[in-house]
Amino acid sequence: MPELVSLLPIILIALLFWFLIIRPASKRQKDLARMQAALGAGERVMLTSGVYGVITELREDRVLLEVADGVVIEVARGAIANTVPTADESPASDSSNENRETP
Repeated sequence: MPELVSLLPIILIALLFWFLIIRPASKRQKDLARMQAALGAGERVMLTSGVYGVITELREDRVLLEVADGVVIEVARGAIANTVPTADESPASDSSNENRETP
């Protein structure tokens, strides 16, 4: 019995590590994979390098991305970090910041 009690702090630290580090990271990874699988032509995206563009064509593991008028690059699907809302989808600006007094 004393052996189990001495192992209890190590077990608790391992569980805490799993709940605070590993579980959220695997959830983020699954969400990212789900987003990358659901991509479609015409979506505006941001790459992990910070490059923005619009998807013109999807291939099995690659994406053709238009980054400027007439400039199309081919990138790995895994390089897409997130989708970016277009001007039509962006939320309305917060008007409370416009009426603030400056010191």
